[in-house]
Order: sequence, then C-alpha cells, then structure tokens
Amino acid sequence: MSSLAQEESRSISENCTWGQRKRFSDGKVSVPYKRFLGYDKGENDTLKINEKEAVIVRLIYKMFLEGGTPYSIAKELTARGIPTPGGKTTWGSTTIKSILTNEKMKGDALLQKTYTVDYLSKKKKVNEGENPQFYVENAHPAIIEPAVFEMVQQEMERRKNGDSRHSGAGIFASRIKCGECGSWYGAKIWHSTSKYRRTIYQCNNKFKNGEKCSTPHLTEEDIKAAFVSAANIFLADKNAIIADFKAIKTTLFDTASLEKERGELQSEIAVVAELIQKGIEKNARVALNQDEYNRQHTGLVERYDTVKKKLDNVEAKIAEIKSRKGMFEKFLADLAAQNEVLTEFDSDAWTALVDFATVGQDGTVAVTFKNGDEVEVGNPV
Repeated sequence: MSSLAQEESRSISENCTWGQRKRFSDGKVSVPYKRFLGYDKGENDTLKINEKEAVIVRLIYKMFLEGGTPYSIAKELTARGIPTPGGKTTWGSTTIKSILTNEKMKGDALLQKTYTVDYLSKKKKVNEGENPQFYVENAHPAIIEPAVFEMVQQEMERRKNGDSRHSGAGIFASRIKCGECGSWYGAKIWHSTSKYRRTIYQCNNKFKNGEKCSTPHLTEEDIKAAFVSAANIFLADKNAIIADFKAIKTTLFDTASLEKERGELQSEIAVVAELIQKGIEKNARVALNQDEYNRQHTGLVERYDTVKKKLDNVEAKIAEIKSRKGMFEKFLADLAAQNEVLTEFDSDAWTALVDFATVGQDGTVAVTFKNGDEVEVGNPV
C-alpha cells in the first residue's frame, strides 16, 4: 500500500509539473504581491504597476547608475524611512540587488526560477539549468525602461570584473581609469582634520607592489572641467553620429533569421510537450508496461531538453541584440536631448553619455563615450 501511495504521489507530481510548465509556456506570470515592490495584482492575475512603489524602484535604479552600491542604497533608503517590500524599516543590500536584477521591472518575466527537487519532501532549489525556463517578453507594463535595465546589468558586470572593489562614492566611482596600470581611480581625503580638507581622485594601485604609478591625481573640479571640454567637442558632431546610427541600424540589429529559428524551435517544443502530457495522462488511466512507458517518457523529456537548450541559446542571442539596440537608442535619445554647448558640469549628462575616462601619464584625460567614441582633452590641472 505504501508503494502504491508513493507511485500515486509521483504520478500527481508529474501532472502538476507539466501543468506548471504548460502554464509557464503560455506566459502566465504570478508573483508574491505582498512582498513584491512596484506591482499589484490586476485583472485576470496580471501585474499592475503600483505608482507609489514604482517611484522607489526608479529611485533605486537612478542611485545605482549614479555610482551607488546596493549597500549604500540600502543605507540611504533606511535613513529616509522608506519601508521595504516586506514592510520592514531596515533595507538589506541583497534586497536592493534583487530589485536591480529582476527582469520583471522592465516588463519581462523569467519563469521557473526554482523547482521542486523531491516530490515527497517538497524541497525546492534554484533552477540552474536542471529544468527548462521560460522567458516572456512584454509580459506586463514596465517600471524601468529596458535600456536602463540593461545599463544597470552592464554596470554590475563592469564593477564585478574591475581590478578593485567599487567604492560607491559618487558618480565618479569606478569611472576614472589609470592609463598606466588600468586600475580605477578612487576618492581619497587629504588634510582630513584641517581647514584644507579636500577630496582628490588617484589610482588605487598608486602605492601598491612598490611600483608607483606616474599618473597624476585629479580633483573633482578637474574631472568636471575635462568632461565639459570633451562633451562640447563630442556634441558638436552629434547630428552626424545620430545620422550614422540610423543608416546602419537595420543591418546592425537585424534578428529576422534568429526569430524564424526561434519560431521553429518553439513549435517543436510545443509538440513534444503535448506528447509528454498525453503520455502522463494515459499512464494514469491505463495499466501500461512501465518499462516501456519510462523509456518513451525519458526519450521525450531528453528531446524536449535538447530543443529547449537550442531555444535558450537563440533567445539569448536575440535578447543580447535587442539589449544593445535599446541601449544605443537610449544613448542617442539622451545625446539628441543635450544642448549643443555645456557651460557647466551636468551629472545627468555624465551618467547618460560617458562610459569611462582615462587619465594619461602626462595628465591628459581621454573621455570614452557610450558609442565608443573617444575625445582627449589636455591636462585640466
């Protein structure tokens, strides 16, 4: 009787599993609304933007792009008395990071992030490729522009792969590079206890390993002056930059062949999934030879997983191309909105246009813009 009960549990589990996968493949999204910042439950179980909470989400993204870290953002939100998604008074860096990396903020949804390891214990685990996942684009209204979301993901990757830990100390943190050793410039306090106290930026490896980098330090005013000079040179050609992009846009970001392949793979997956579901339903009704049933079931599941991996690869390529297109379009929109001449430093322009700046041994500053163009200006000191 125990064996029969266990087999019944397995059969029910399989039915539930494939029912969930069918639901996921249909693009049906659900979240824990009471602990999910920015969205409420709308009609037909769809996600509806909670405008009051969406303001907080946009603030988190803005603070991150301006140089903040998950830790510093959490500290600031706690200080402002803003409640967490769970209604607590203290924010944690992991909560901030989860908001910054959650694709639902840009209107998409990755489904089946976790799965049940054992149908008896109901133990769950993060899905690291053991089971198929489903990515649904434009599943619901977006709080964050897709291009802004991708900018945040790239910034996270850049900070992770940097030579030194990102300090989060303002908009220049991990954005000024040493032209000699490639390390980032960091903020340092001079004369901290006197009236001559000031903040300077210098190479983080300047005094490491006994080899002193010869690149000079810069003050915040130096960096701002270099950006204004470089930006005005760059903005003088903005019409040509925008026109060049429009000319190559169709070719550069074409996904037609990939989307055709995706459609073919999606059709094949739908056929295989239906065969699996029918097999499970038949096995629940009819006394089949279990060895033969398991052989067929395993073969279909392996076929499903193989096709799903191909589909995931194609979708990743499409997503990458669309991400680059969105980021480039946002960059050009920000570029078009800028005045022809900057008379003073503009932090929004710095964040929108600049990838990083490189300081040479002679003190020259080369500003690299997000389209790859580089403008070098003389020593601002």
